[in-house]
Amino acid sequence: MDIQKLQRAVLDALEDVKAQDIKVFNTTHLTGLFDRVIITSASSNRQTRALAKSVGDCARELGIPVLAEEGLETGEWVLVDLGDIVVHIMQPAIRQYYNLEEIWGDKPVQVKLLPESTRPVPIAPIQQRPGLDQDA
Repeated sequence: MDIQKLQRAVLDALEDVKAQDIKVFNTTHLTGLFDRVIITSASSNRQTRALAKSVGDCARELGIPVLAEEGLETGEWVLVDLGDIVVHIMQPAIRQYYNLEEIWGDKPVQVKLLPESTRPVPIAPIQQRPGLDQDA
């Protein structure tokens, strides 16, 4: 399948489940393993899983195999590998910490997105877990 058509189908699948802060990067000059990296944010574990399912279902409908899905157990960072496109679906704090845009982001791809798909998700403060020593 043409990379542009697959990219559009993945973006539509993400937008259908209200993905936010979608970024697309051309990686052909960095690696021969895949042509695009798509990074997006989700506001909850449930939404990251729903976005991954939407992308996977879309790919299967188009006859594109899902080579790997990682991170579904925790839902904080889910990776969907479609071969030519790798999709990272992350909660905002995880996305900010790992900053994948720094690794893959030197060649952004201009795509048409719904306005709500370009807004960043607010980052919630990391809450202290009960029982942990705050002075350590």
